[in-house]
Amino acid sequence: MTWNVRIGINPLSWMNDDLPSLGGETTLETALSEGKEIGYEGFELGNKFPKDGPGLKAKLDEFGLACVSGWYSGFLAEVAPGQGNADAVAAEIERCRAHMSKLQHNGVKVVVYGECAGTIQGQIDTPVAKRPRFADEAAWQAYAERLDAFGQHLIETYGIKLAYHHHMGAYVESPADIDKLMALTDPAKVFLLFDTGHAYFGGAADPVAVLKKHVGRVVHVHCKDVRAQVIAQARNDGWSFLNGVINGTFTVPGDGVIDYAAVLATLKASGYEGWLVVEAEQDPAVAPSYPYAKKGYDTLRRLVDQLSA
Repeated sequence: MTWNVRIGINPLSWMNDDLPSLGGETTLETALSEGKEIGYEGFELGNKFPKDGPGLKAKLDEFGLACVSGWYSGFLAEVAPGQGNADAVAAEIERCRAHMSKLQHNGVKVVVYGECAGTIQGQIDTPVAKRPRFADEAAWQAYAERLDAFGQHLIETYGIKLAYHHHMGAYVESPADIDKLMALTDPAKVFLLFDTGHAYFGGAADPVAVLKKHVGRVVHVHCKDVRAQVIAQARNDGWSFLNGVINGTFTVPGDGVIDYAAVLATLKASGYEGWLVVEAEQDPAVAPSYPYAKKGYDTLRRLVDQLSA
């Protein structure tokens, strides 16, 4: 029985938003043409894509590609002095308008919500262990309430689901953090982007076990493999997130230690029918874009075809 999923890719294989020196000289057109040639159906967004909805659609249409989704930098984890929950949510609603309208124009159904309040993911000199943490249960609860309100707004206004991206260097990083977030938020308003690589780096020796706990909330998947020995060194030596990226913590499916056959079998069994997105922050000078993007695609394509047989 055919499994109705689509395979997409993030442009990080060609160019890096956090570290523009990685692939900075590569044009958007190169990434899109190579991705299409490999077999990808769509791309997530990056900083070289058109910023308006019609312009973005026209560019992707040139290459016969869909807009998969796009990262949105949210700031709901920390409330400014004198602000209440409602004020913080109202400010986020106003800030997101242009981005969500662009995604809506391109038929996108989920947005990648990355919590950027207090995050250290972009600080190359700050060890990832110094990430922010909520002070107490009340802080967690207030954050969950803000996320619920924002998620409800996205569904009602744009028809877009909030896919929360657990991420290294941010408030929600570890398996315990994911458990807490899922327990406190409304399953009809806040959903999960499951990232295999961030789950492993965040402390999940077996990402599949984390996925099985929360697969009913998963509306988007980032397929990122890991080099276990590099992650071990990153932890032992107190590297920053970006130093880990430069030194090869992440790679594409089929090039690391994550059991993608088990990941995809779990998703299929749950009825997941969204995108599988290859996303692997690497230095293209060390891990050339085309062959690595092709390896990631070929790995997922083979497994999806086996599960569809």
